[in-house]
Amino acid sequence: MKKFKSVDELVNQLKPSNPVYCIRKHTLEKASKFFQKNFKGKILYAVKTNPNEFILKTLFNSGINNFDIASIKEIEIIKKIVPKATCHYMNTVKSRENISEAYFKYGIKSFSLDTKDELVKIIDATKNAKDLELFVRISISNEHAEIDLSKKFGSLPNEAVGLLRLTKQYAKKIGLSFHVGSQCMHPISYEKGIAEIGTIIKKTKISPDYINIGGGFPSIYPDLIPQSLKKYFEKIKKSLANLRLEKKPEIICEPGRALVAESGSTVVKVILRKKQKLYINDGTYGSLFDGGVPNLVYPSKIITNGRIISKKMTAYDFYGPTCDSMDYMKGPFVLPNNVKEGDYIELGQLGGYGLTFRTQFNGFYSNDIYEVEDKPIMSMYDNDISSEFLVA
Repeated sequence: MKKFKSVDELVNQLKPSNPVYCIRKHTLEKASKFFQKNFKGKILYAVKTNPNEFILKTLFNSGINNFDIASIKEIEIIKKIVPKATCHYMNTVKSRENISEAYFKYGIKSFSLDTKDELVKIIDATKNAKDLELFVRISISNEHAEIDLSKKFGSLPNEAVGLLRLTKQYAKKIGLSFHVGSQCMHPISYEKGIAEIGTIIKKTKISPDYINIGGGFPSIYPDLIPQSLKKYFEKIKKSLANLRLEKKPEIICEPGRALVAESGSTVVKVILRKKQKLYINDGTYGSLFDGGVPNLVYPSKIITNGRIISKKMTAYDFYGPTCDSMDYMKGPFVLPNNVKEGDYIELGQLGGYGLTFRTQFNGFYSNDIYEVEDKPIMSMYDNDISSEFLVA
């Protein structure tokens, strides 16, 4: 992968006509070390967030060797790129064929479920294996999340009681898990999830081997500035202590966005300006999906490329290059008021889901990826691996 000292150098040298994706290795390593230093448990990187080979190798080499996978394809990717890593099949709905392949071909022992039917599938597909680690996922409120994940997955807490008792009979090790939703903006959600876990433990009198608090840890955006991640970890630690469990379970988390968001950005080119609407060469069918559907506001920066830029700022919205009117990002994206056709704009916080959601709709697709060494536009991690917010 070709490397540039900065995004400005990249643009000045390449003058790209297609969108360009940038990866910052040093930023990825910084976030990884922060989690390893401050989260007292096992860290499973959620592969769905960004399965790029460079990203996975960097995380593994930085000390993260457990991966939360959702499909056979993701297992194949991990086993090819970092074969010594451990995979955990945390998608609660899987086909029998995929369960069987994961267990017998790839040696996956760890599975998640939220129904009796899924438990039966796992037992049958693994031929009554006696070495399974089974996680019962419960549904909890996602009220503080920007993206609600509580509708599709999770057993209702009152149903989880019976499911946990049944699952315990077939598991070598048993776990309880929940997910607070993506981009969770308040640590109290983890406190509530852990309290639900505690209630289930009291009702069943089953002491789990694992408590998996899922993902949801936030990144920073212009209109979404969360509390420091250390406060999240402190809340989690205190809530777990309040359970007063005699047997201490191993604690697991599944970060995605918070680990990788700052490591990625996309450089786009302005194709046309209509007043405060900018038509750019990437969009919601490309690396900017989160800017359209959940309407996340990416930090933005114009690449001057030598020309004079106005100090007056204007709020813009974006349209992508496809013929679909849904290829729209409301923003607001704050940029100089003299932005014009041919200008380059860097959009940050795209290390999470930017590469994952790309399509070739309408023939618009770019796989131009480079490494850059400058700082991200916004950051939650300073040089001391603390959690103060920095804006470059």
